[in-house]
Amino acid sequence: MGFLTGLVKSNYDCGLLLVLEKKIMKKHRVVGAAESTKGTGMDLRVEKSVLQGAMNVPGSKSHTIRAVAIAALAAGESEIAYPLESSDARAAFRAYRALGAEIVEEDNVWRVQGMKGEVHVPEKVIDVGNSGTTMRIALGSAALLTEGMAVLTGDEQVCRRPCGPLVDALNGLGARVRSTRDNGCPPIVVEGRLKGGTVSLEAVTSQYVTALLINAPLAEQETCLQVPVLHEKPYVHMTLDWLERQGVTVDYADDLSEFRISGGQAYAPVRGRIPGDFSSATFFLAAGALPGNAVLCQGLDMSDTQGDKAVVDYLRAMGARVTVESEGIRVEADRLQGCELDLNATPDALPMLAVLACFAEGTTRLVNVPQARLKETDRIAVMRMELEKMGARIQELPDGMVIEGGGLHAATVEGHGDHRVVMALAMGATQLSGATVIHGYEAVEVTFPTFASVLTALGGVAQ
Repeated sequence: MGFLTGLVKSNYDCGLLLVLEKKIMKKHRVVGAAESTKGTGMDLRVEKSVLQGAMNVPGSKSHTIRAVAIAALAAGESEIAYPLESSDARAAFRAYRALGAEIVEEDNVWRVQGMKGEVHVPEKVIDVGNSGTTMRIALGSAALLTEGMAVLTGDEQVCRRPCGPLVDALNGLGARVRSTRDNGCPPIVVEGRLKGGTVSLEAVTSQYVTALLINAPLAEQETCLQVPVLHEKPYVHMTLDWLERQGVTVDYADDLSEFRISGGQAYAPVRGRIPGDFSSATFFLAAGALPGNAVLCQGLDMSDTQGDKAVVDYLRAMGARVTVESEGIRVEADRLQGCELDLNATPDALPMLAVLACFAEGTTRLVNVPQARLKETDRIAVMRMELEKMGARIQELPDGMVIEGGGLHAATVEGHGDHRVVMALAMGATQLSGATVIHGYEAVEVTFPTFASVLTALGGVAQ
């Protein structure tokens, strides 16, 4: 008997569960971390271009997903203004609607009628698509069920991204959670209810901690979370800031190695505008540093909690001219120099910085970012593979890459279904004579659907 049919009693008929398990297992197969979607999807053709002008940065994916989750768990009506319009944000929209929140759309606003922490049994399997952030946070929310179960799945990439440490932590706090393939990856079946307790968690991704911080305040008892390993600390600070602003109290160590979260708390409704996304802006900020270019990224706030604002410092360290203005952040080309950059807090910046390093003089070392191998792809392996096709000289490290500057040449490359890989390669291609063709352009839908139109508006030759 399969896991789903053998699970303790639920609201689902066992015969239907057996069919469901077979469908899930047929739909999702495990593939290698660097496997691409060769021969499928859309191509983006990019030619040598000079990029000049201003662009408006889309809303933050990280803030949008946190806003949706907290608004859904809160009591009363929330108003989320200017959320990111992308498939990842839509995944959170659909997931929390499936868990019982009422969400309606108006002009540039999502209105959310919260559940007051009373999560409902979803009618169908929750498919988060490519959104790993939604998978982890919604997994924690599903553990608030008082009866029945929820099944969470996603696309092939999400179904090979690890959730095992989070699953173990949720089980340690009173929920009943299990991967259908017993490998710690989605599809995952969840039964409540999260009660509280003490658990230890090694967080190779900050999303594990964020999932617990957002949902544990709604558990019955206090949760003590010990975190001996934590990557991407700025994202945890972002989550803590959200909790504080929404009336939830968390005590934590200065180094984020331990958290104490009182149970029985409640969220205030969310009301506010989603700030611009530094992760998406990274591509255009870095493009401004390439020869001949000057780009102003509007809608960014250096006082925001987003970790990827550190890209401004990285660009300065490499020699770019960067000015923070009232309108946004302006980056202008100058002589780029290789340097060493610790990307532990900013793994999403690795693809674009790897491209930028190819145009710098000397050697660039991107280090202390092993979790980059656990994103939509193994970004370290994939960026080495694709940039070598373009003439780069790169050495892989277990936790990063060493890149020798000297330029690139046009080539046909693969996006590997990874939005950040596609956008980074496209930006590099604007510096090259001839045409570069990037397979799998459709991947940008998850965070930046208008990427190509923004690129062309700045003078990029892309179609």
